[in-house]
Amino acid sequence: MENYTYNSYTLQMEGLNITKDYIYPSFFLLLIFYIVSVVMNIGISVLIFINKKLHQPMYFIFCNLSLSDIIGCTNMFPRLLADILRPPSERLISYYACVVQAFITQLFGTTSHTVLMIMAFDRYVAICYPLRYSTIMTNKMVMKLTVSAWGVAFVLVGILLGLTIRLNRCRTMIMNSYCDNASLFKLSCESVFINNVYGLTFTVVLYVGSIGSMVLTYTKIAVVCLTSKNKSLNSKALKTCSTHLAVYLIMSFSGFVVIILHRFPQYSDYRKLSFILFVLVPGTLNSIIYGVQSREIRKYFSTPLLRPDGSLNISEISTTHAEMHEETTTEDYGCNTSALRPSSSLLVSKELTESVNTLVSEAQKVCQLAP
Repeated sequence: MENYTYNSYTLQMEGLNITKDYIYPSFFLLLIFYIVSVVMNIGISVLIFINKKLHQPMYFIFCNLSLSDIIGCTNMFPRLLADILRPPSERLISYYACVVQAFITQLFGTTSHTVLMIMAFDRYVAICYPLRYSTIMTNKMVMKLTVSAWGVAFVLVGILLGLTIRLNRCRTMIMNSYCDNASLFKLSCESVFINNVYGLTFTVVLYVGSIGSMVLTYTKIAVVCLTSKNKSLNSKALKTCSTHLAVYLIMSFSGFVVIILHRFPQYSDYRKLSFILFVLVPGTLNSIIYGVQSREIRKYFSTPLLRPDGSLNISEISTTHAEMHEETTTEDYGCNTSALRPSSSLLVSKELTESVNTLVSEAQKVCQLAP
C-alpha cells in the first residue's frame, strides 16, 4: 500500500521477491559473485599499476572498465544483499541516498558503453595502423579518451537526474530492487513528459553512438584481416575482437531489456534479474577475458607463489619480474622490432618494403647486442 505523502524523505524499496526457502541460497550466491567480481577487477587494476610491462594504452584504458565495474557492483550489491535478509517493511532508504545511488547506477550504465567505445578505437588503431600506433595512442591521447568517456557520461547523467529531482513526489514506494532514474520519477504525480523525451533521446544517442562505433571499427578491422596474409595477425585480431564483441553484446542486450521492461510493470521481476546480469556478467567476464588474453598477465599469474614444501618461491617470482622488466627495457630502447614490420593492409611500394625490412634486420642485430 503506497503512502501518498508529498515529498517524503524516507522511501521504501520493493527489493527482490524471493521465497523464504531461497533467501539464504540467493544471498550467498550473489555475495560470492560480488566478491569474485570486485576482487578480480581490483587485482587486475593493481597489477597493471605496479607492473611496468603493462604500462601501455590498452591496459590503461582497460583500467577504466575495471573501475566502472567496481563502481557498478559496489553501488548495487551491498544494499541489495542487505535487503534480501530484511522483511519488506524494513527496506527503507532516504531520498538523498536514493538519488546518489540512482546517479551512480546511470553513470555505470553509461560508462559501460563509452569505455568499450574507446577500447574499440584502441583495437582499431592497433590492428589497422600498427606502424602509427605509438604516435597516435600517446599518453595525452589516452587521457583525452578517458576524460571524454567519463565526462560525457557525467554530463548526460547529470542532466537526466536534474530533470528528475525537480519533480514533487507523491509516492514513497520504489518499485525496484535499486534506485535508478526511472524509479525516481515514477514517484511523482506531475507530468514527466520532459523526462520521457530526454530519457528516450539519451538512450537513442547512447546506443546509436555505441553500436555505430562498434560496427564501424570492427568492420574496418574485419576488412584488414580479410585482406591481410598474416595469419598470426588475423588470429590475434579475431581472438581479441571476438571476446570484446561478446562482452559488449551481453551487456547491451541485458541493458536494453532493462530499459524496455520499465514500460511493463507486470514484468518487474525480469527487469530486476536483467539488471543483475547487466552488472554481474560483464563485470566478472571482463577481467577473466582480458586477463587470459594478455600474455603478460598470464605470465605473471602462472608463476607459482609456493614451492611443494610450502616455502615462498621467491626465485621464480624474481626471475619472472626480471624477464618482464628486461622486455620492458628493450622496448624502451626501441628494440620492439615487430612494430617496425609494415602491415600488409598498407599500400607500400616494393622498394620501401625492402628498405624497411633492411632496417628491421639491422635493428634486430642491435637488439641482440644490447645488454
